[in-house]
Amino acid sequence: MAEALVMAQGLTKEEKYKSLIPQIKSLLGNEPDMIANMANLSAALKQAFDFFWVGFYRVIGSELVLGPFQGPVACTRIRPGRGVCGTAWNEQKTLIVPDVDQFPGHIACNAASRSEIVIPVENKEGNVVGVLDIDSSTLNAFDETDARYLNEMLQILADV
Repeated sequence: MAEALVMAQGLTKEEKYKSLIPQIKSLLGNEPDMIANMANLSAALKQAFDFFWVGFYRVIGSELVLGPFQGPVACTRIRPGRGVCGTAWNEQKTLIVPDVDQFPGHIACNAASRSEIVIPVENKEGNVVGVLDIDSSTLNAFDETDARYLNEMLQILADV
């Protein structure tokens, strides 16, 4: 596939995800490097949805370290259980936060972030190797539709 996304105008959120899934499969399918694929997945999600911030934190040693992302500069290192990313990693579950100001211990890397979804990233062996972090500048931007399709995309990432 040429490295370009095709997105029709006027689609619902679910229709955008459904349109994006086969393009993500094609984009990532022949590239074995996880970091390259994280970079392209971040860019594709940013382009398709115009999220405020999209990126990955990778598990390195005993903390999360900033990986490929799209958006303003970000926090570089996050300890387990700290903020939304550290909590999702520690609990190994998807977290949807409608209002980041209401999340205990939220790390404010950028004050413009208002809501967030964080999903653990697994490798082929099922080990958590990082998290996908997506921030929106609006409240209540994420729901179970996002969680379902983003998890599907992360499975594509894990399978290559």
